[in-house]
Amino acid sequence: MQSFFEIRKNGSTLHTEIIAGLSSFLATAYIIVVNPSILSQAGMPFSGVLTATILVSFFSSLMMGLYARNPILVAPGMGLNAFFTYSAVLGMKVPWQVALGAVFWSGVAFLVLSLFNVRTLIVLSIPRPLRSAIAAGIGLFITLIGFINAGFIIHNPATIVGISPLNPALITFLVGLLVTATLVTRQVKGAILLGILFTTLAAYPLGRWWGVDEATAAAPLVNWQGAFSTPDFSLLFELDLANSFQLAIVPVIFAFVFTDMFDSVSTFVGLAEAANLLDEEGEPRNIKRSLLTDAVATTLAGLVGSSPGTAYIESAVGIEAGGRTGLTAVVGAFLFLPFLFVAPLLSIIPAIATAPALVLVGVFMIRPVTKINWQQLDEGIPAFLAMVLIPFTYSISQGIIWGFLSYTAIKLVTGKSSEIRIGLLVIDAICILALL
Repeated sequence: MQSFFEIRKNGSTLHTEIIAGLSSFLATAYIIVVNPSILSQAGMPFSGVLTATILVSFFSSLMMGLYARNPILVAPGMGLNAFFTYSAVLGMKVPWQVALGAVFWSGVAFLVLSLFNVRTLIVLSIPRPLRSAIAAGIGLFITLIGFINAGFIIHNPATIVGISPLNPALITFLVGLLVTATLVTRQVKGAILLGILFTTLAAYPLGRWWGVDEATAAAPLVNWQGAFSTPDFSLLFELDLANSFQLAIVPVIFAFVFTDMFDSVSTFVGLAEAANLLDEEGEPRNIKRSLLTDAVATTLAGLVGSSPGTAYIESAVGIEAGGRTGLTAVVGAFLFLPFLFVAPLLSIIPAIATAPALVLVGVFMIRPVTKINWQQLDEGIPAFLAMVLIPFTYSISQGIIWGFLSYTAIKLVTGKSSEIRIGLLVIDAICILALL
């Protein structure tokens, strides 16, 4: 195991990799319940989607660990599941079986692009200032997700966003954030994981695990839903391949392809830059194998009954906990598997328990901004736009699209067209198509 994953060579230990895998899993495990809750609105059985979600997460994360040997978990992507349900099925009236077929064909397209190194060439064509900015922007995005999950940042009609009044749940989050930050600052091994566990326990006295507070009519943080469930394999191979391979479904396939492409590419680049997961040439480590894994995840999702799979930015939690090898992903993968039978157990970990970890990940991922030459404005302005638009638009894709387009436009109008690579022009064309 030491030699296969090159644990010592990557400056890690077996214990650290296991803790990192557990940390990444806890930060990602919400998808086991959230994905079925979204896709079930498309008419798919909740239990069937839950089983499909676990299968995609297990096999894809396992492939990422054993084949690509990167500490990144793969699971059905948020945003992609929303497009599947609300745009494709409910909006365009595409039957969910046909939509699953579109997921499968988009995965096939990914495989072709990955096998011919098109996706790898796209990654290598991203200017280094934008790579650093994407990493920082993803970090800010994860932090925003953490604050929203905790109920700290809420919608305010007057100011768009605002801060929630103090309540038991928010106090629980703030205490958990302080404890986790203290553990991280003191460089305690497994600080992120310990912070998640502490906040879960703190939710008992402060957040009312059971019942409802009659004085405030506040819902409990944790709703116990039992311990055991049985797998539902009813969605396996229920996709409609014939009817999904027609002209009318091309826009759906196109949307899956390019949304997933931008999300996965930016996630790999961002995590690699933030955690120094780079090869000898300074490029993201094992990028071709990682992108192939991502493509297989999407293809598999269509076959078993889920929206597309993609690399998860929450893997940054495990990476910050010290995960540096594929063993982190393997540990996370096997932690998904038992939830084929005990999925209700996830109900004991409230959203506010992982929120402090997500907030602090932003601190770690924003470090690459120091690599950007902010005095060189033809690179500083596009980097800034990419960094801030990721959280401001609540979309990784939109942030990098406008970062790429502004970089090219500014280089052209300032007479620096020689600095624009052919690969970047290809990316710009894809960006424009994605916007249209």
